[in-house]
Amino acid sequence: MTAIEREAMEYDVVIVGAGPAGLSAAIRLKQLDADLNVVVLEKGSEVGAHILSGAVLDTSGLSRLMPDWKAKGAPIKTEVNEDNFYFLGEAGGIRIPNFAMPPLMNNHGNYIVSMGNVCRWMAEQAEALGVEIFPGMSCSELVYGENGEVKGVVAGEFGKNADGTAGDGYEPGMELHGKYVFLSEGVRGSLSKEVLAKYDLVKGHCSQKFGIGMKEIWEIDPAKHKEGTVTHTMGWPLGSNAGGGSFIYHLENNQVYVGFVVHLNYKNPHLYPYMEFQRFKHHPMVAELLKGGKRVAYGARAISEGGWQSIPQTAFPGGALLGCSAGLVNVPRIKGNHNAMHSGIEAAEAAYKAISAGRSGDTLTEYDTALREGVVGKDLKKVRNVKPLWSKLGLLGGLAVGGLDMWTNTLGFSFLGTLRHGKSDAAATEEASKHPKIDYPKPDGTLSFDRLTNVSFAMTNHEESQPCHLRLKDQSVPISVNLPKYDEPAQRYCPAGVYEVLEGENGPRFQINFQNCVHCKTCDIKDPSQNINWTVPQGGDGPNYPNM
Repeated sequence: MTAIEREAMEYDVVIVGAGPAGLSAAIRLKQLDADLNVVVLEKGSEVGAHILSGAVLDTSGLSRLMPDWKAKGAPIKTEVNEDNFYFLGEAGGIRIPNFAMPPLMNNHGNYIVSMGNVCRWMAEQAEALGVEIFPGMSCSELVYGENGEVKGVVAGEFGKNADGTAGDGYEPGMELHGKYVFLSEGVRGSLSKEVLAKYDLVKGHCSQKFGIGMKEIWEIDPAKHKEGTVTHTMGWPLGSNAGGGSFIYHLENNQVYVGFVVHLNYKNPHLYPYMEFQRFKHHPMVAELLKGGKRVAYGARAISEGGWQSIPQTAFPGGALLGCSAGLVNVPRIKGNHNAMHSGIEAAEAAYKAISAGRSGDTLTEYDTALREGVVGKDLKKVRNVKPLWSKLGLLGGLAVGGLDMWTNTLGFSFLGTLRHGKSDAAATEEASKHPKIDYPKPDGTLSFDRLTNVSFAMTNHEESQPCHLRLKDQSVPISVNLPKYDEPAQRYCPAGVYEVLEGENGPRFQINFQNCVHCKTCDIKDPSQNINWTVPQGGDGPNYPNM
């Protein structure tokens, strides 16, 4: 096979992903030295198109980056004025009093935001400083230097045929080289996955844990709208089947964000996270809120949940992992955007010092140290035992002991030390024969919706003639292994209906509808055979989230 010849462009820092981490790094680099050449590459059709988050934003990271964000017109306006926690049963719920919650769970002073719109605004600030931002540019490969260091990425490859050969309009893309390369791809990014394996960055740390988060935006009856109200629930409908819970955030313009998170370490392969979300909306408390309203958007994405124990080594030869690529979400707070911004700032400052000293392509150990010993490490260390306790003790036990542990951690100590996570989320899946099937009510089309109808509200699109970006390591595994052993759970864990088992003349066959993919990467995480490898499609493809 003939090597593809590509043009190369040289930068000081190449950043993959225009999320809060990557944009914070870009802005901070230009604040430190306006002459640095910084480029941000974004696979979405525009900045913000692939951003999906709750989101109640802790503005500490943004205030550190741009103290005058209010004066600059940031789209951050709805301050939290009411904080509710409920434990739900099927017919009702018990409110957990706020005074019983550890202080770090308090949302007052935080803001309900669209992180997609916050990132669009941050991109404007970055470009005003001279950062080059290229949306619609998937980074499909890493480029390595002579000493095995990451020295760049391949971006903008278009026009392959379905079999991987070059089509008539094939464009090979370009190599973008940097003295340092920052990977801020979000959860389970394909390049991040490669460097984690190549440099064994997980060695000495727990493997990452994940959840699947699904979200709808609703316009509701103005009489029921309470701007600034934040509600979180646990319990029904998941019960003992899985960890997780919901969020309901009242933002401006009579809109609410309704979201549901399912921890991906569930055992029963019959569990259907999307349908658990749809069932949740029929709870009397939620149904009453949404009655007379309409859903206007839908999306889903995986969430990193491993926390402190699962942060890998974040610096590697020639680059660094930022934000969700490093797994910096505070699980009980359901917040990661502030830590993503802090990580971008820390990485930028480490790279600036290195470049100023004439270095390039080495390991930015200063970044890894700053991340662990600074504000991010302090934030995550306080809650490090919540997730493993939930996994080991279940909802009620985990809630009680985890709450106590968070209280003691606010005083600077823990009776439990640091608990370790168990097996990977894929390995946690048990055989179908050990678990009962779950009977889910049919969606009513008013409060609850079938998957394909909802996916249309994600406005996702993929050029059908390109190679499928969801790669099977072994084509036979879905039918020969996963179907008899696990009832092929890809049919259920995917929140976009990408995977189907269809009956044919010669028996069942596995179908991948990659056009539906919303880039959540749950399949890459939860497949019990670890047979699915999520890779980037050509640039600009995927969801087009307006206000997520």
